[in-house]
Amino acid sequence: MSEFIRYIKTMRAFAKSNYIPIVRDKTIMAVAEIIEKENYKNFLEIGTAIGYSGIIMLSSQKGAKLTSIEKNESRYNEALKNFKNIGLDTDVNLILGDAGEKLQELEKSGQKFDFIFLDGPKGQYISYYPHLKNMLSENGTIFADNVLLGGLIKNAEKVTHKNRTMTVKMQKFIDTIMADEDFDANLNELDDGFIVAKLKKSTEY
Repeated sequence: MSEFIRYIKTMRAFAKSNYIPIVRDKTIMAVAEIIEKENYKNFLEIGTAIGYSGIIMLSSQKGAKLTSIEKNESRYNEALKNFKNIGLDTDVNLILGDAGEKLQELEKSGQKFDFIFLDGPKGQYISYYPHLKNMLSENGTIFADNVLLGGLIKNAEKVTHKNRTMTVKMQKFIDTIMADEDFDANLNELDDGFIVAKLKKSTEY
C-alpha cells in the first residue's frame, strides 16, 4: 500500500471517529474523473473540512492549485496539517472564514477557477451561486454535492419545521442551476446526489 493511500485511509478514520462529514467514495471518484478528463488546473472548494477532498482533487491533476474556504477553525487547522504532511501545502490557499464573505472578496479580486467544488452549508448554495458562476472560467464546471439532503428533496413528508428552510433553499438552487441556459447541467443520484454543471460559454455581468 502506498503512503498516499495509507494517509487517506487515516484521514477517513479520523473523520469518522470525530463525526466530521467528508465526501463519499463514488462522489469523489466522479470529481477526480471530471478533473482528469477536462484537464482542470485551478480549483475552488467551499467546505474544506479536514482537507480530504482537496487532497484527492490536487492529486488528480499534476500542477493544479486549490483555493479552499473553511469556517470551522479546528477543521481548518487539521486541514493545514494534512496538506503539509502529504506534501501539498504549497499548492493550496486555505482561507479561514465565512464562505459568503470570502467568495465576495475573491470575486472582487477578479479570480477565476475552472473547477468549483461546492460542499459547504447546504442552505447557502443558492446565495453562493451568482458569485460562483461569475468566477467560473470558460468551459469550467460547478460540482455541487449533497443536493438531495439525505432524501429530503425527494420525500416531502420527511421535511420538518427545523429543516424546511434549508430544503426550500436547496430546491431553489437545484431549480435555478438546472434551468440556467448557460450550463449543461445534470443531477446524479449517486450517494447523496450531486449536480455537475459545465459552463457553455463565458458569461458577462
